[in-house]
Amino acid sequence: MFKGFKEFMLKGDLITAAVGLVMALATFALTEALVEDLITPIVAAIIGEPNFADLHFTINGSVFRYGSFINALIVFASTAAAVYFFVVMPYQRYQELKGASAKTRPCPECTTAISVAARRCPSCTAVVIPET
Repeated sequence: MFKGFKEFMLKGDLITAAVGLVMALATFALTEALVEDLITPIVAAIIGEPNFADLHFTINGSVFRYGSFINALIVFASTAAAVYFFVVMPYQRYQELKGASAKTRPCPECTTAISVAARRCPSCTAVVIPET
């Protein structure tokens, strides 16, 4: 029983998921600090009001707190922008640079992308002449 539990706990997938979760939480904390400490004060400086939560109107005794929605919308848009510009774009650039270093060419037999230095296609096993 304990052996199976030990194997489960030490599986690579579980460790990878745990590391991914920790990194996601750290990224969330960083993004939250960016939004609260930098972007929200900029919005407040431009609009003149740092918090819209008090904005509301009433119809037939029902209170519509549209200010809270505006706050949530600003936080969502700011968080999405921060994640895109500080996580997604640098990662895409990294992938482009990484892809540029891995030079490939099409196999003359099956047109599968193979390494420039390959002597045999991994898909169709055709013998190819390596490029220099």
